[in-house]
Amino acid sequence: MPALICGSFAYDTIMVFHDHFKNHILPEQVHILNVSFLVPDLRREFGGCAGNIAYNLNLLGGEGKPMGTVGTDFAPYAEWMDSCGVSRDHLLEIPGEYTAQAYITTDKDDNQITAFHPGAMNFSHRNSVAAAPECTLGLVSPDGREGMIEHARQFAEAGVPFMFDPGQGMPMFNGEELLRFVEQASWLAFNDYEARLMEERTALSPSRLAERVEAVVVTRGGNGSVIYTGDSEHRIPAARTSALVDPTGCGDAYRAGLLYGLLSGMDWEVTGRVAALMGAIKIEQAGTQNHQFTPEQFAARFQESFGFSLA
Repeated sequence: MPALICGSFAYDTIMVFHDHFKNHILPEQVHILNVSFLVPDLRREFGGCAGNIAYNLNLLGGEGKPMGTVGTDFAPYAEWMDSCGVSRDHLLEIPGEYTAQAYITTDKDDNQITAFHPGAMNFSHRNSVAAAPECTLGLVSPDGREGMIEHARQFAEAGVPFMFDPGQGMPMFNGEELLRFVEQASWLAFNDYEARLMEERTALSPSRLAERVEAVVVTRGGNGSVIYTGDSEHRIPAARTSALVDPTGCGDAYRAGLLYGLLSGMDWEVTGRVAALMGAIKIEQAGTQNHQFTPEQFAARFQESFGFSLA
């Protein structure tokens, strides 16, 4: 039973400036800002929510089919997906467009300057959920605004249960639009900041939102996560980590764990812990798709982290 993962694909170009931005940006001169940073360290990562989530779900042994729009420069990413065994059945190449790109420069204080080009992502509405009738579970994650609206509507009309994960796309929607997503979705997923923003725009707390859907998941970084259902709260501890290297993509890894639990029929206590361990494994590696493990290694870490067997 595969899951259809609607969302973005992107290249993340990450550069490191071996100094402090504050030493080169004069506050009194920001109105005529003209700076150049030497960045000796540079790496290009495969990213985007749909790509990241599908990669992680595949690691867990689940079947996820990402749906997204990509540009004419997608060939290296396509080769990577093929090597990882991730489906490209529902990717649409947009002629004359680049794949979405994020250019991130980080200084010694971990401050970041980011430029984001959406490119092909703006055409995500050209994909249709109806093209994947084999998928019986869905996810709407950050993507082009019109695409997120259309895919949620299509899942609802087709009777396919789906998770709404607005992520960094939440600012694109007002309270009325967010409530429409709630009416259509079966599950909601936020980080703690997004949950506060959701409450501000809809006047509904996570516990009240949980009265309208099957579950609301709120992640809290190192403080674990909380899964709200209509009649209970499941407090999920953070999994143990060996190093805190790079938090980028941890939320996507966590969502893959949620999808795996739903596809496998696990209860929320186990599902939340699988998701938490996925986030912990991801944070130990730089980049969003560079971590790997075997089923045996995952089971051993699950036992070590939570004191009971995953089987």
